[in-house]
Amino acid sequence: WFFTVSMLEMYQDTYQDKEEVVLWMNTVGPYHNRQETYKYFSLPFCVGSKKSISHYHETLGEALQGVELEFSGLDIKFKDDVMQTTYCEIDLDKGRRDAFVYAIKNHYWYQMYIDDLPIWGIVGEADENGEDYYLWTYKKLEIGYNGNRIVDVNLTSEGKVKLVPNTKIQMSYSVKWKKSDVKFEDRFDKYLDPSFFQHRIHWFSIFNSFMMVIFLVGLVSMILMRTLRKDYARYSKEEEMDDMDRDLGDEYGWKQVHGDVFRPSSHPLIFSSLIGSGCQIFAVSLIVIVVAMIEDLYTERGSMLSTAIFVYAATSPVNGYFGGSLYARQGGRRWIKQMFIGAFLIPAMVCGTAFFINFIAIYYHASRAIPFGTMVAVCCICFFVILPLNLVGTILGRNLSGQPNFPCRVNAVPRPIPEKKWFMEPAVIVCLGGILPFGSIFIEMYFIFTSFWAYKIYYVYGFMMLVLVILCIVTVCVTIVCTYFLLNAEDYRWQWTSFLSAASTAIYVYMYSFYYYFFKTKMYGLFQTSFYFGYMAVFSTALGIMCGAIGYMGTSAFVRKIYTNVKID
Repeated sequence: WFFTVSMLEMYQDTYQDKEEVVLWMNTVGPYHNRQETYKYFSLPFCVGSKKSISHYHETLGEALQGVELEFSGLDIKFKDDVMQTTYCEIDLDKGRRDAFVYAIKNHYWYQMYIDDLPIWGIVGEADENGEDYYLWTYKKLEIGYNGNRIVDVNLTSEGKVKLVPNTKIQMSYSVKWKKSDVKFEDRFDKYLDPSFFQHRIHWFSIFNSFMMVIFLVGLVSMILMRTLRKDYARYSKEEEMDDMDRDLGDEYGWKQVHGDVFRPSSHPLIFSSLIGSGCQIFAVSLIVIVVAMIEDLYTERGSMLSTAIFVYAATSPVNGYFGGSLYARQGGRRWIKQMFIGAFLIPAMVCGTAFFINFIAIYYHASRAIPFGTMVAVCCICFFVILPLNLVGTILGRNLSGQPNFPCRVNAVPRPIPEKKWFMEPAVIVCLGGILPFGSIFIEMYFIFTSFWAYKIYYVYGFMMLVLVILCIVTVCVTIVCTYFLLNAEDYRWQWTSFLSAASTAIYVYMYSFYYYFFKTKMYGLFQTSFYFGYMAVFSTALGIMCGAIGYMGTSAFVRKIYTNVKID
């Protein structure tokens, strides 16, 4: 776990008077494309005179998110005011001027860090006609301190200079220190946006979803209580008839398929791998949200991603246990192949997408290009952490719950599936199954998308937890109702139907992401577009697999329950 633990801070929190304070330059890029970022010095800015600097260690999460910290060369000392000072000159030839003009046309802005606090500034601006371009040359820093700690940083850009070829432009800075009452623990609060995240709409959407849950649970319990009681009464009455009457009686409904309902699903290897992966994604979501609620993960760069990777690796036994035990119950023989597929299904999907986007990032020379060392680290996690833990889970699953203890025997010959109405076909049930779960989460999707693709910091993890719980309940309710109708139509192919009708939520989420891209953002360019749709596909698929597994687990318990209670000769 060396790389997760090696989240070495590049700053000390406390400073002595006149001690060096480092201003790191991070990245520069177009305002509308949040993920399209380049190194700060890829624009022809000049560097300050101070050269020596203590080393900075980057964490795994930062490397994957394209953080590229470079020293600005500005001499800043704790509580030591600096009047406006020129720190370097830019020799503006035609090529450099063109680079700046391109940046200003595309609304480029840059990000810097002082003591881990982010600061943003704009590169320059154009006049109304778009003929003349101006560069901001004077960085005016105001730093607030409380005791011996930095609690606030503000940047004002001044000194507008017109870009004229073959001139020299002087870059200057000043530092003003002021006492502040902000507590060190609360220094990130100014970056949060409560008016956006705690808007009435947000509360209303949660309340709305909650009412939907109550309605659905009521509906499901009513359907099940009433119809099942009727079914049981009918079946027990048929038990009391003699053979002659029973032959004349009209037997129909879910009892008819009792000899086929526990037949293994088609393609059990893929099926059990998907269920295992879904259970693992659910475990990861739950743990990461709980950790984010307790620890403020948004205060450290890349810590959310590092935590998610760590938790994903650590929860691999969950995948092995559920996938392996299900495969064993379905009579699967090739359990080692199942374990490999289960272990690498999600990592292969994520790494495959990242690899494709990485090519485009390298072509663009973007800071998002993942370094080779980081790729090796991720592969090592897959082979030396995820795989062994998955093996442990699989062996436990096979031995503890791998016996097929079904309440009904499985017939030797599969029963023919009768003709039914078009809306009872599994394909139709699958398409309709995802609508309600999507309805319960889509407003939260807007907030999550906005915090990822725009410049908001997501911090309301309590909301996210509620939405996850609501999503689970809605998914289980919907799949149980779908399965009940399917079995009543004497179709026993419920395993894939229950998984896919819940997983079809992913299709609706991906469709929503198209709407979001075209109507809620101003992204442009091949890099940002492929980044957006690539990672949205990964997010939607992972969400779909998770919902599918939850739906299947709930339905499986329901099917087992109803067939346990019915008398079968």
